Amino acid sequence: MATFQDISQKSTDTVAAKTDEALTINGTSAKLTNGDVTNPAATVKPQPKAKGNTTVESAGASEEISGAVLKKRAKDEKAARRAQEKQAKSQAILPDLKTPRKVETLAEVGRKGSAGAPSGDPTVKGHHKPTGSTQKAIPARPAQPQTTNQTVQPKKDSKNVALFGHLYNQPRRTTIAAAGKDVHPAILALGLQMSNYVICGSNARCVATLLAFKRVIESYVTPPQNSLPRHLTSHLSPQIEYLVSCRPLSVSMGNAIRWLKLEINDVDPDTEESKAKADLCEGIDNFIRERITVADQVISNSAAEKIQDGDVILTFAKSSIVQQTLVEAYRKGIRFRVIVVDSRPLFEGKHLARALANLGLEVQYSLTHAIDHVMKDATKVFLGAHAMMSNGRLFSRIGTAIVAMMAKEADIPVIVCCESIKFTDKVALDSIVSNEVAPPDELLLQGESATALKAWRDSPNLQLLNLMYDVTPAAYINMVVTEYGSLPPSSVPVVHRLSTDG
Repeated sequence: MATFQDISQKSTDTVAAKTDEALTINGTSAKLTNGDVTNPAATVKPQPKAKGNTTVESAGASEEISGAVLKKRAKDEKAARRAQEKQAKSQAILPDLKTPRKVETLAEVGRKGSAGAPSGDPTVKGHHKPTGSTQKAIPARPAQPQTTNQTVQPKKDSKNVALFGHLYNQPRRTTIAAAGKDVHPAILALGLQMSNYVICGSNARCVATLLAFKRVIESYVTPPQNSLPRHLTSHLSPQIEYLVSCRPLSVSMGNAIRWLKLEINDVDPDTEESKAKADLCEGIDNFIRERITVADQVISNSAAEKIQDGDVILTFAKSSIVQQTLVEAYRKGIRFRVIVVDSRPLFEGKHLARALANLGLEVQYSLTHAIDHVMKDATKVFLGAHAMMSNGRLFSRIGTAIVAMMAKEADIPVIVCCESIKFTDKVALDSIVSNEVAPPDELLLQGESATALKAWRDSPNLQLLNLMYDVTPAAYINMVVTEYGSLPPSSVPVVHRLSTDG
C-alpha cells in the first residue's frame, strides 16, 4: 500500500513531465522545472497578450519575459509586413522586376517630355522619399513640343514715332458710330465738324462749343429725385468725352468748360428749373460776348495802332484776331502790304490771303521753305496764339517758332495777339511733352502726284509725324497784345490771375 509521500511524489513527477514540454505564449517558448512547481493541484493557464511583460503562471509561480524582447520582436514583425507590402506594390507597377528602372530627375523628365514622353508616367519618382511612408511622385511639367516646320511671322513695323509715343491715344473719331446715347445731336455735329477741320481755330472751336452746350441745356430735363446743379454737371460729361474723342480740347475750350461748370454749381437748388436754364443760357451769351467778341475788338484796335504806312506785315497761317487787326488797320486808311507764310497740311494761310485780297490789300503768299527770302522785306511780324503759357512761351500752330526765330535773327519785332481766355497756368518747355498728333495721312498730297508716299505704311523704317503745334520761347516775342493792354510775355501769369479771379 502506497503511502501519502509516494502519491505526492508521483503527482509531482507527472506535472513536471508535462511542463517540460514547450509552452507557446504569443510566440514565446518557456520551460518549467521541477523546482518551480509547489502546488500539485495547479494547472497551466494561457494568458492573453499584454503590453510590457508576459507572465506564465504554473502551480502558483510565474516567469516574466522582458519588454525589450517583445518590442524588438514586434518591430521585426512590422518590418516584415512592410517589406511584403512594398514587394506586392512593386509587382503591380513594374512589369518586370528583373530590369530595374533608373530614378530620374525633374530636369531629365522635362527633357523627355519635350521629346514626346507622356507627362503622367507612373514610373517616374521623386528625389526624396521619407522612410516608412509612401509618397506620390512629384508631377513634372513637360516642356512644350517644338515644331520644326513652324513659320515665324515677322514683327510688324510700328508707324508711331517713339519719341511722341505718349501722344498716340485713341484714333480720332470721324463718324458718330458707337457714340453714347446721352450725347446731344448738336454735340455729335460739332465733333464731326472739328474732326474734319470744318471748324478750325481756337476761338471758333470755343464759341461753337459754348453754343452747343447752350442747346444741351435748353433741351435738358432734370430727372425725378435729382437737382439741376448736381445732375446737369454729370450730364455734360458724356458730351465732353465725345468732343475729346473727335479732337483734343483747346486751352480756351477748357477754360470755358470750367467756367460753365462753376456757373452750374452756383445755381440755387430751390430755383425753378426753367429760370435756372434761362440764366445759364444768358450767362453763356455774356461769356462769349465779353471774353471773345469784345476782347477781339479791343485787341484789334490796339494792335492796329502798331501798323504804320509803308509797313510790310508778315504773318503765319491764319489767325482770326490777326485777320481782324489787319482789316481794322486797312479800314483806318493805313496803306501797308501783307506777306502770308503758310505750311502743310492745312494750308490755312490760303483762306487769309484770299480774304485780304478780296478786301483790296496787297498780299504775297509763300510757304515756309521761303521764309528766309520773304523775311528780308518784312518790317513787323504779327502772330496768333493757340495758348500763352505761364512761363511766357507761345503755343501755336506748328511753324510759328521758325517764323519767330527768323524774325529775331533779322531784328524784326514779333507781336502776338491773344485773348486772356487762352492764358493758362501750365508751363511748356518744349513741344514734345504736350501736343496734338494729327493723322499722318493728312500729310499726303492729293491727286496724281500722291504716288511717292501712297504706300508709306508698307515701307519699312518709314514713319510720318503730323504735329499740330509748337512752342516759341519768350525770348523771341517782343509784345503780347491782350484786352488788358500790351504787355511782355513775363506778365502772362499776372493777367491770367486777374482774368480768372474777375
